[in-house]
Amino acid sequence: MNLKTEAEKRKSGFVTIVGLPNVGKSTLMNKMIGQKIAITSYKPQTTRSRIRTIYTDERGQIVFLDTPGIKKIPNKLGEYMYKVSTSSIGEVDIVLFMCEVKKAWSEEDEAMLALLQKAKGAVFLVVNKIDKVKEEDLLPFLQKMSERFRFTDVFPVSARTGDGVEALMEALFQQLPEGEAFYDEELVTTQTEREITAEIIREKALRLLQEEVPHGIAVSIERMKERTTKAGEPITDIEASIICEKESHKGIIIGRQGAMLKKIGAAARGDIEAMLQQKANLKLFVKVRDEWRDSGNQLKSFGYDITSF
Repeated sequence: MNLKTEAEKRKSGFVTIVGLPNVGKSTLMNKMIGQKIAITSYKPQTTRSRIRTIYTDERGQIVFLDTPGIKKIPNKLGEYMYKVSTSSIGEVDIVLFMCEVKKAWSEEDEAMLALLQKAKGAVFLVVNKIDKVKEEDLLPFLQKMSERFRFTDVFPVSARTGDGVEALMEALFQQLPEGEAFYDEELVTTQTEREITAEIIREKALRLLQEEVPHGIAVSIERMKERTTKAGEPITDIEASIICEKESHKGIIIGRQGAMLKKIGAAARGDIEAMLQQKANLKLFVKVRDEWRDSGNQLKSFGYDITSF
């Protein structure tokens, strides 16, 4: 008799989180991982690239792909974000389609459901922000969604509070195939420290700047090096540039007497130090690069490889 041990029964696989902008995809991924990896804000289009995180426990390993909100935006960065999001649907074991309870269903929502037809694996419906929804509104919405698409399973959750997230995690492990881990058990993301640092700075800018500025900014890490202070303590020196598209935006980012830039730096430093687990000396600069979101070379320099699709 060939009885498998518990170790041999461990599951592993890839799960992508897709949906329209600002439905809470990054917040859910951070909650499932158990720590903050992806940046979040109340503004749409916060996530720009495919962020890969890894969750491992005694049940096995899940590799999560957090993707930009699926929305067509008329520039090269928008095209890249759309391709990143839609291409992941047919590449993974499980697709998590994330949405909110809504009374009116838009053309974008219908287009999103059409894209789910490309899925080769299971498709879970994840309805977020149930902490803000009345039960009499939730149940009819779940019924309507089940009529629109044949989902493998349905999970109402609150990514903010964590309500329903563990039930979702258990279902993911049950659905995934048996297999060995793809990554070392200690690894939680494939992003480098430089990439995470740039994203932390961009998140703070998104949260603090006015509406017309955030989508036109990027962050470039010019220098990041660890040294030892005279007191013998480790510290990381970081020089980073916030890139914007207009001179008028540069003034807004810097603020009066540099006040806004200082606020962004102070807010970012705390998260960076928590990530590095040591002190950080952060210096921020602001540069203008006209229409960088439509420049293939500049997009590539910021890590958005538009030639990869």
